[in-house]
Amino acid sequence: MNSAVGCGCESPSCMRGDGVLSSHTEGQGKKQDGPQKDPNSSHLAYGILDNPPWYLCIFLGIQHFLTALGGLVAVPLILAKDLCLQHDPLTQSYLISTIFFVSGICTLLQVFLGVRLPILQGGTFAFVAPSLAMLSLPAWKCPEWTLNASQVNTSSPEFTEEWQKRIRELQGAVMVASCVQMLVGFSGLIGFLMRFIGPLTIAPTITLVALPLFDSAGSDAGIHWGISALTIFLIVLFSQYLKNVMVPVPVYGGEKKCHISKFNLFQVFPVLLALCLSWLFCFVLTVTNTLPKSPMAYGHMARTDTKGSVLSQAPWFRFPYPGQWGLPTVSLAGVFGIIAGVISSMVESVGDYHACARLVGAPPPPKHAINRGIGIEGLGCLLAGAWGTGNGTTSYSENVGALGITRFCTSSCTRILPFWPRIDHRGDEVGASQITLCSQTSSGTQLWSVTETKM
Repeated sequence: MNSAVGCGCESPSCMRGDGVLSSHTEGQGKKQDGPQKDPNSSHLAYGILDNPPWYLCIFLGIQHFLTALGGLVAVPLILAKDLCLQHDPLTQSYLISTIFFVSGICTLLQVFLGVRLPILQGGTFAFVAPSLAMLSLPAWKCPEWTLNASQVNTSSPEFTEEWQKRIRELQGAVMVASCVQMLVGFSGLIGFLMRFIGPLTIAPTITLVALPLFDSAGSDAGIHWGISALTIFLIVLFSQYLKNVMVPVPVYGGEKKCHISKFNLFQVFPVLLALCLSWLFCFVLTVTNTLPKSPMAYGHMARTDTKGSVLSQAPWFRFPYPGQWGLPTVSLAGVFGIIAGVISSMVESVGDYHACARLVGAPPPPKHAINRGIGIEGLGCLLAGAWGTGNGTTSYSENVGALGITRFCTSSCTRILPFWPRIDHRGDEVGASQITLCSQTSSGTQLWSVTETKM
């Protein structure tokens, strides 16, 4: 956003140590001078116009990716049953990798051309309810033989056609509905309607849209409540109680070259550290066979080897492309259902823009910036429909909440982020591996994101 102002720390010691970031006094890592117009911005380590070191941007980008991991993976997994894919984890990994790829492209478009705030784009739960309603119609009910794992041959043309014709129907509905969103955004209509969109409109809408998250997150967390509780506990511990603990880290740069500096590691990477430690704990429990081997036993899905077969089946290189599932089809019922999701998604995004601007110390986004943001989100939904994610895109509230936790609000980290899902397509090995990660730890992160995100 052109009108955004820089915001930084009032003292050099704010949020960072004596050298790990301050050693970059010129060029990369240099903070931009400017008045701090928002008194709430003084606690930020890096404002929206600042440029942290490149290596810090990479890790912060990965952390944002992991914060969104639960939502990104949950959308294809929720749709899998109604797409007749509950017994085809390999195709599920294709859908997950596709939604990662499109989310990366849409995030770049939003950061550079849209509202220009550090805000992540990803799959939206506002489209899930109408999608499930459409797939529950008698014409799209899955045949009985697709529900029996012993009768499913995932490589047969009959099975492939069964799930592809359903996702093509979703593609067509999303692409037509996205044209409505682009019209509302680029015509300036959303800016005109801003007089009717206030806190009393946004807050209930976001609450109602987020309610289905508790159901899906609770189901995933119920796989092993101990691991989910551990993940939430670690995020709270790192972000709230250990945020001021300075950790010695090796640093190269400045006059001292190689030296040891102190850094607020826990405040900057609470989600990344929590996920890694939780997954490592699951790995130890798996190696020692503490977690049950029987698929019917409680806690079996917390093992890190439950999806090992998918890793061996997934190709190393696979590049998603528009129309990879065939030519999209359109039905009037599906279009109107997705348009209802588009309306709630737009209202939610307007609230996310204002919340993000407030957290990064920028002034409230003007109408022309909101128009651009909504228009770019419509373009993102069009791309998501063309690529065949089975969903659209929207701004992620949980990543706005992550800005409030880490206090790193520069757009550079969000620009680094899209390259992680794009590298993901070296292939579906990585996309498949994220199914194994999601089963153990991301459900806890998703529960935390739902409760943490606030206006």
